[in-house]
Amino acid sequence: MNERCPVCDLRFEREEGYFLGAMYISYGLALIAIVVLAALLWSLLHWSIQKSVIWGLIFFLPAAPLITLFSRVPWIYLDQAIDPAP
Repeated sequence: MNERCPVCDLRFEREEGYFLGAMYISYGLALIAIVVLAALLWSLLHWSIQKSVIWGLIFFLPAAPLITLFSRVPWIYLDQAIDPAP
């Protein structure tokens, strides 16, 4: 990840552990994605709920790094709305 934005020169990591809050966003997005996948598997294939959740989790795993990376974007927007960088 770049240290600064090439367009506006915004420093991305303002302090040590800055993106810790993005983990909460990532967790929420992951939970929603797994529940949606499990619900689709459960309704379409008529599997047990346990089997649907396990397979929903397995199908979600390749997307986990992307969700972790993209959860930083709403975190930066939220931080800039609350405490703009000078």
